[in-house]
Amino acid sequence: MDTKYIFVTGGVVSSLGKGIIAASLARLLQARGYKVTNQKFDPYINIDPGTLNPYEHGECYVTVDGHEADLDLGHYERFTNTPTTRANNITTGRIYQNVIDKERRGDYLGKTVQIIPHITDEIKRNVKLLGSKNEFDFVITEIGGTVGDIESLPFIESVRQLRWEMGKNCVCIHLTYVPYIAAAKELKTKPTQHSVKQLQEVGIQPDILVLRTEHEISSEVRKKVALFCNVNPSAVIQSIDVPSIYEVPIKMHQQKLDEIVLAKTGMPIEGEPNLAPWEKFLYRMKSATKTVSIGLVGKYVELPDAYKSINESLFQAATYNDYKLDLQYIHSEKLNESNSDKLLGKLDGILIAPGFGQRGIEGKFVALKYAREHDIPTFGVCLGMQCMVIEYARDVLGYADANSTEMDVTTKHNVIDLMESQKSISNMGGTMRLGAYDCILSPDSIPAKAYGTTHIRERHRHRFEFNSDYRQEFEDAGMKCVGENPDTHLVEVVEVPSLRWYVGVQYHPEYNSTVLNPNPLFVDFVRAAIEYKNK
Repeated sequence: MDTKYIFVTGGVVSSLGKGIIAASLARLLQARGYKVTNQKFDPYINIDPGTLNPYEHGECYVTVDGHEADLDLGHYERFTNTPTTRANNITTGRIYQNVIDKERRGDYLGKTVQIIPHITDEIKRNVKLLGSKNEFDFVITEIGGTVGDIESLPFIESVRQLRWEMGKNCVCIHLTYVPYIAAAKELKTKPTQHSVKQLQEVGIQPDILVLRTEHEISSEVRKKVALFCNVNPSAVIQSIDVPSIYEVPIKMHQQKLDEIVLAKTGMPIEGEPNLAPWEKFLYRMKSATKTVSIGLVGKYVELPDAYKSINESLFQAATYNDYKLDLQYIHSEKLNESNSDKLLGKLDGILIAPGFGQRGIEGKFVALKYAREHDIPTFGVCLGMQCMVIEYARDVLGYADANSTEMDVTTKHNVIDLMESQKSISNMGGTMRLGAYDCILSPDSIPAKAYGTTHIRERHRHRFEFNSDYRQEFEDAGMKCVGENPDTHLVEVVEVPSLRWYVGVQYHPEYNSTVLNPNPLFVDFVRAAIEYKNK
C-alpha cells in the first residue's frame, strides 16, 4: 500500500497539545496493526534544540542515533513504544542548511535559490523520506507553532503542495482552541473560525478539526463549527481536559478519530484497535490509592517541561508499582543546610536532576549529603550522578575542593573531568557524547538486578565523565563503580551498597521509558521509595 501522510497543524494559541494528539493517533493506528511513525517540524532557525536554554523550549530529547530533538519526540516514543531518529525532527535551520549545502555543491546548476521551489522541495523530501525509506503505512507530521506565524509559512506551503500531489493519501488535522468566556458563560468558536480561515487562505482545507477545550462542547456548537469551517460534522472532535495525557488516545477513539482518518485515506475499517495493554495501564493508574512522594532537585523546576521525560518516567514507575506519584519540585538554588530537613525530610525518595553549569550545584550537594546521611533512596541522573561523586569525594574521601572541571577548571581534585574526546571541540551544537551506548553492569549491583541483565544500552548527553584515576579511592571508601562502557571503560554507574538505594547513572534512562515498557531502573527506584515509606 502507498504510505499515507497525516499533517497536524495548530491555530489560535501554541501549547494546545498537537504532539499529544499526533501521538494518540499513532497509538490508535498502531493498535490496528499499522506501521506508524511521528515526525515534528520545528519552525525555529536553530539546527536543533541542543543549545537552547530549557526555559526557551523545555527539555531537549535525545534519539537513539544521537540527535538532540524537540520534547514532542519523547511523547511519540512514550505513546508508540518505538524509537525515533534524527529523521523524526527537522528544524527550519536544518532545512536551510541542507539547501545551502546543495547550492554550494552546485546541485542547483547556478539557479537562483528561492523559498519556492527549493526550500519547499527540501521540506517535502524530508516528509517523504520517512515513508519511503522505512516503509511506514502512516507518517504523522506535526507542524510546530501556529498557522499565521511567518516562520511556519514554508512548512504550510509544503503541506499544501503535498495535499495536491497525494490526493487521498494525505489528510490534514487542524487543532484549535475554543475559549470559555466565564462572564458570558459561553464557549466561543470565532477564534477557531479565524484560524481555519487563515489555513484556507494559504490553500489548505482541513479534513478534521480537533477542538481543544476545558468545557464540554455541545453537538450544536460542533455543527456550527462544521458549517462555518466547511468540515463534515462527524470530523469535528473535541479534546477536553483530562486528568492524564495517557487518557487522550481513549478519548480520541471514542470519537472515532482513527476511523475517520482510515476512511479519508481509503483504508478499510475492520474491528476495534487492540488497546488492552494501554487500558490495563490506565486501570492501574486510576485504581491506585496510596501515594509515594519523590522530590526532584533541579534548577529549572519553575518549568516542569524542562524535566518532562523524568516526570513521565516517575509517573509510569509509580503506576506500575500501583501507587500515585506525589512529585515535589525542589529548587536547588534555594536549598541549603538550614532548610534541608524541612524540604527533604518528608520525602520517600530523591532524584537529582541532570543539567549543565554552576548555578544551583551547591543545593544538589546539600540534598545528596542529607539523603546519604538519612539513607533515603536517591537517584542521580547525568549531572546528578556527577554531583553524587563530587559530594562523596568532599565528605567521605576528605577532598574539600573536589569538583568537576566544568565548574572549576583549577580544582586539584577533578573527580569529574572533560572527556578526552571533547577536549578538541569548540562548537557547542550537537558535539556532546550523544545517543545510545552499551554498558556492562556488575552482576550483584542494584541496576543489574533491576534490569534483569548485565548488558544494557542507554542514551547519553554529556561532555564530562567520572575520572577513573580516582576509581580505586572511591571503591575503597564504599562507592562502587558498577557499570562501565565496554569499549572506553568510561564509568557509567555508581552506587553505595551499604545504603538502601543510592545509585547514580551517567546516561539518561528517562529517554528509554514508555507507557508499555517503563524503564526498569525508575521502577526499582520508586519501589525502593515505597519500601522506605512503609518501613
